[in-house]
Amino acid sequence: MTVQTATTFTIDPVHSTVEFAVKHMMIATVRGRFGEFEGTIRFDDEDPARSSVQAVIQSSSVDSGVAMRDDDLRSPNFLDAERYPLIRFASTAVERLDKERWRVTGDLTLRDVTREVVLDTEFEGRGPGMEGEERIGFTAHTSINRKDYGLAYNAVVETGGLVVSDTVRITLHVEGVAAG
Repeated sequence: MTVQTATTFTIDPVHSTVEFAVKHMMIATVRGRFGEFEGTIRFDDEDPARSSVQAVIQSSSVDSGVAMRDDDLRSPNFLDAERYPLIRFASTAVERLDKERWRVTGDLTLRDVTREVVLDTEFEGRGPGMEGEERIGFTAHTSINRKDYGLAYNAVVETGGLVVSDTVRITLHVEGVAAG
């Protein structure tokens, strides 16, 4: 008889964030987030290799706090949200490094280009929510090269620096609710 140790959690978008940061003019950092996303986490504390993550982000939900910049981010210069409405992540491997640190490897698909990424993940905790439902929390970090996904727009300023750096830092603060 096998004991079921895995629990499936639905990502709670009200208590989760998908954030990004990129250098602008090579002197300042511009931050933004996506407001519409969903996904599931299959969490197996006893056998981490059986864990998995699936997530979908609406690319049109990008929000940097500046409407003109957001319009540009949605345009073919960057996300091309009309043509590529979804950003997808599907884990391919989950590994526990120690009690709190995990490594989640998976495929990130952006503008129909799929590349492997590694999420350095910290387990934040697991416990009951306000109504007794089981909840779980993680924070994850990764970086991607935007040009790997066809986000090739750029201009060079007079000093020779780039308007937008190639490296995009991604931070996820995720809270999941046990599916039931």
